[in-house]
Amino acid sequence: MRAAPLIGLAALMALGSCGRGGEERLNARYSSSGKLCGISGLEGQEIAPIDGPGGCGIDAPVQITAVSGIRLTSPARVNCTTAKAFKRWVDRGIKPAVGKRGGGIESIRIAASYACRSRNSQRGAKLSEHAKGNAIDVSGVILRDGSVLTVLGDWRKGPVIKRMHKSACGPFGTVLGPKSDRFHQDHIHVDVASYRSGPYCR
Repeated sequence: MRAAPLIGLAALMALGSCGRGGEERLNARYSSSGKLCGISGLEGQEIAPIDGPGGCGIDAPVQITAVSGIRLTSPARVNCTTAKAFKRWVDRGIKPAVGKRGGGIESIRIAASYACRSRNSQRGAKLSEHAKGNAIDVSGVILRDGSVLTVLGDWRKGPVIKRMHKSACGPFGTVLGPKSDRFHQDHIHVDVASYRSGPYCR
């Protein structure tokens, strides 16, 4: 009879460490020696300042090639604020959303980063956050078994892409996906623009 409380205590301790252990085991699947913007796990390099017309450009840009051991399908040119937010999203959102599916993530599909253009490339629209190095567009992930999860093809098929989208709200001030408008049916747009009312996530 006296052993019962001890068993209960052990169970509670095991449950309490479950989250941390799970995160450590997940991160152990990925390795990175990169350090960019003063953050371990960001791989790439500092590049020359980008000077563009009409407010476009990045004073201190970096070019990211991998995040937390996960390769990017194309280098992302952004500022360090965006790079750090992206790493938080990868670590706390994208990797947990995928988990062990397909053996884990091989690479992240980058649809866009820096580009001197208006919002949604529409004539007369305000300058896009992409034009300031504040934004990244992600169209999906490639898994280690060769399978691919895309925003366009998998948004309605299962929870993974939706979890990725939801988890970006916090690390980023703006998150736009397929439910936001016709311009974001095939990718998740994230940027670090801030609002007094809090993150804008659609």
